[in-house]
Amino acid sequence: MLSNGVSEGSERDYSCGRRGSGHCFGTLPVYTLQKEATVSLAYVEAAECLSEPVNREPPSREAQLMTLRNTSEFDILVIGGGATGCGCALDAVTRGLKTALVERDDFSSGTSSRSTKLIHGGVRYLQKAIMNLDVEQYRMVKEALHERANLLEIAPHLSAPLPIMLPLYKWWQLPYYWVGIKMYDLVAGSHCLKSSYVLSKSRALEHFPMLQKDKLVGAIVYYDGQHNDARMNLAIALTAARYGAATANYMEVVSLLKKTDPETGKERVSGARCKDVLTGEEFDVRAKCVINATGPFTDAVRKMDDNSVVPICQPSAGVHIVMPGYYSPENMGLLDPATSDGRVIFFLPWEKMTIAGTTDTPTDITPHPIPSEDDINFILNEVRNYLSSDVEVRRGDVLAAWSGIRPLVTDPKSADTQSISRNHVVDVSDSGLITIAGGKWTTYRSMAEDTVNAAVKVHNLKAGPSRTVGLFLQGGKDWSPTLYIRLVQDYGLESEVAQHLAKTYGDKAFEVAKMASVTGKRWPVVGVRLVSEFPYIEAEVKYGIKEYACTAVDMISRRTRLAFLNVQAAEEALPRIVELMGRELNWSELRKQECALVEFGKSTPFKSNFSKKKLQCSHMQNGPPDGVRKQSKTELEIATRFLYYEMGYKSRTEQLTDSTEISLLPSDIDRYKKRFHKFDEDEKGFITIVDVQRVLESINVQMDENTLHEILCEVDLNKNGQVELHEFLQLMSAVQKGRVSGSRLAILMKTAEENLDRRVPIPVDRSCGGL
Repeated sequence: MLSNGVSEGSERDYSCGRRGSGHCFGTLPVYTLQKEATVSLAYVEAAECLSEPVNREPPSREAQLMTLRNTSEFDILVIGGGATGCGCALDAVTRGLKTALVERDDFSSGTSSRSTKLIHGGVRYLQKAIMNLDVEQYRMVKEALHERANLLEIAPHLSAPLPIMLPLYKWWQLPYYWVGIKMYDLVAGSHCLKSSYVLSKSRALEHFPMLQKDKLVGAIVYYDGQHNDARMNLAIALTAARYGAATANYMEVVSLLKKTDPETGKERVSGARCKDVLTGEEFDVRAKCVINATGPFTDAVRKMDDNSVVPICQPSAGVHIVMPGYYSPENMGLLDPATSDGRVIFFLPWEKMTIAGTTDTPTDITPHPIPSEDDINFILNEVRNYLSSDVEVRRGDVLAAWSGIRPLVTDPKSADTQSISRNHVVDVSDSGLITIAGGKWTTYRSMAEDTVNAAVKVHNLKAGPSRTVGLFLQGGKDWSPTLYIRLVQDYGLESEVAQHLAKTYGDKAFEVAKMASVTGKRWPVVGVRLVSEFPYIEAEVKYGIKEYACTAVDMISRRTRLAFLNVQAAEEALPRIVELMGRELNWSELRKQECALVEFGKSTPFKSNFSKKKLQCSHMQNGPPDGVRKQSKTELEIATRFLYYEMGYKSRTEQLTDSTEISLLPSDIDRYKKRFHKFDEDEKGFITIVDVQRVLESINVQMDENTLHEILCEVDLNKNGQVELHEFLQLMSAVQKGRVSGSRLAILMKTAEENLDRRVPIPVDRSCGGL
């Protein structure tokens, strides 16, 4: 019996190989995802095979670092804190192996937090399998559907079935797609979530009223799973930590350690030299086996082992956008199976917003991928094709946009990433480095099982079979759909906030509720929101630190999902988040407010300027210069840079600039000039805060000066403290084109013009906050 209660030995062969043929990479055959998924899920049995977790709560990061420093040798060291890496750590530690994991950024900071948020087998992969008689693709889909069912079971608070509509505009499509979708149900077998069904045109429009009506003949609805990807990744990491794995984010592998095998005389990988990114401290972490689970950076770690290796990873960029929730029904997604260039687009409700994507284009590998304007417009154009002409799809309604890099495994000479399936490979180098590459989010557990199987076989580790099927992740065990009611009744939380906490933290939601601040209102009693339109509360910042959040970016993007839902809301919440984190982590004022770029040993400090809603530093306008290493002395600046480049804020600023073209009819120009001159009585050619205050006072509306400053600053393109007539016309032209939406100045001036005599209060809250 091993230390965690797992018995040694098993009738099951836990060698590297799955049934089926493999492709040879290195000295050991690399087996693609070919396991026959015929074994029914044994949730209760799997859970009973394990003892209770070693830790009731995950140890602190400081405790984890101490374990990494002081442990003479681990059985397994995992490099990479994405879904696959954390899955490997959980699989290994629950087998009784002494396990460590290091991640140079935050858990799920890369591709694992930038997915389509689906847990799926892959309808398009099944289509390819049938059309091409591809057994490998078929087995991959079958395996993924098995894993889909397991993931929905072990993390019910973070995942749920989602109906997805496939609209049909030609009669011949009905039997064609019906057969394909029914095959999808059939391959799922006992793991089918719900049976697919056909809808008439009228019923389809009932379920999806914003759908394009013309030529619609009906629709097919099938079911897949949806989840909160970053939180799911974090739950895997926290569960591994509770079972005894030493996991640490912001630990970068500087180099691999090697030693000579006395029996063979060959060099073997024996650990890694690691650096704490936050403090600069370096130390060695030794292990019998090192697993490389670094996603797009797979080949970089492989080259640390052997600089002559042939790359096995071909990266592909997938861009997604987020739009207001009114673009889609709350409980029905949409699939466009054949876009104008042959790709697939999903249009899905997520976190009360609408997510659309994805693209699929070859890309360079970078830790900070940026969504391009071309990709954003491609997605918008495809969305327009499927929505009613009554729904104006506006560029300004894009609330956030991001790009994720898929680590596809392929022949390095291939240029066609669209034809590549996401099969995974396990590669074992001559020196014993285990690399897991490729795959997809849904099959992270199966990939981890294959990888640890390989590690056990190659390095002669003493361990039993995988125990992760049916193993509840953090927060899932005692969750129920009605848990949020207890939060409302016991703590006095708003219903919306309580539901959010329950589905984000599961049975750990009570711990967050206990940290919630009193509001001072009759209702809700506790739970101060970070921003008014989202249910995230200040207590989540404090709790997020217990979940290894080290920076403001961790908090706005992966502990909460604000950055992925609305970048303007995330920016508004940043000062308060930094204040709360600074208080808990004892940050200096310098770290909160200033930034330093260290270029070849020279420091160039600059300060953030949030009041102008624009990045003033030239380094940020042009992107971080080559040869520059960022030193994290600032939280506001680093987080703003993240929003600006990686979450689509840069695209927002480019929709309205001092070079924006004015494309208005003469009648529109006259109308907008008259509106402008109601504020510019003296015909100076510009308006200031004083002019706006005068008009508002005339209709008995009060507004504080700071708010007015922010409103005018959004349109003050040349930043001279006033809004000129041509700037106002540029704004109205961008609004008409749909490139800008929710402009507070445009709404204020229009409402003031219409209500000067009636004196109705003017709404000035941010509307949608589109990019």
